[in-house]
Amino acid sequence: MTTANSLTSAVDPAELGTLVLLAWTGDPAQGHDTPYLVAYSLGDGRGGPEAAGRALTALIGQLGLAAGDVLHDRTGEGAFPVQLLIQAGQAVVTMPHMNAQCPAPAEWLAAAEQRGTVHFMIAARPWPEATPGQPLTEAVLQAFLGDEAVLADTAHVLLPVSRLRG
Repeated sequence: MTTANSLTSAVDPAELGTLVLLAWTGDPAQGHDTPYLVAYSLGDGRGGPEAAGRALTALIGQLGLAAGDVLHDRTGEGAFPVQLLIQAGQAVVTMPHMNAQCPAPAEWLAAAEQRGTVHFMIAARPWPEATPGQPLTEAVLQAFLGDEAVLADTAHVLLPVSRLRG
């Protein structure tokens, strides 16, 4: 589920369309247990997939990020407009134009807890095949997020994990 935040730039939430979060980890048996979280559009907004791609590219720029193979480390001090909260088995992201949450697998929650960080990605390429509620195979995930052209249009951010204090 996504909701629009107040507009602070030229990014039009109506062009973004449905924004989705997906959480997964690498294979712990292969020593790769990084928790990943990707935000992507279904490309169903006003103007279709092309407009969604332009809007996501503008959002990446508005956040001060660059797409490609740079991992922006936002775990240090200082304000950053993207926040990650883990609560009740859900990954909750707040950023300009989007508040979203998704259920996180147990292995993702354990890896995020252990590391204290999550590798967050914003894909500028729409992914209409990955609709919420439909299972994704590893092959489908790899086909999209392993595609060099998709990765070249994706921003990568190391985010700290926040939790509610109680």
